[in-house]
Amino acid sequence: MNGFLGDEDALLFEISLIASDGLELPVDAMLDTGFSDFLAINDQDIDALGWEHLREQIMCTARGDVKFNIYIGKVIFDGQEYDIPVHVGKDLSEVLLGRQWLQSKRLVVDIPSSVLTLG
Repeated sequence: MNGFLGDEDALLFEISLIASDGLELPVDAMLDTGFSDFLAINDQDIDALGWEHLREQIMCTARGDVKFNIYIGKVIFDGQEYDIPVHVGKDLSEVLLGRQWLQSKRLVVDIPSSVLTLG
């Protein structure tokens, strides 16, 4: 999957969030290697998606210990559909892709050549 560089060379990839009614919502998600799971989104976005709430989890972040609600979400990433745990929290300014994607996908970043792939 090809990505693109954003402001301050942010690593961005287009994914689609799939609402419980099947509606696909394309979003630009930023790869955050400091985030250890699959996906994190702002709590304002969760109502429209209708995803199932699983549990709460406290995580250590740059802002200290933060409570996240964990939902089971459906996304399309690199043409494939995945059911993944999604961390939903306050004050997230970006949709975040975490390091779990790197367990099964190879990341190539060459900023001088504007090459960014995850696949």
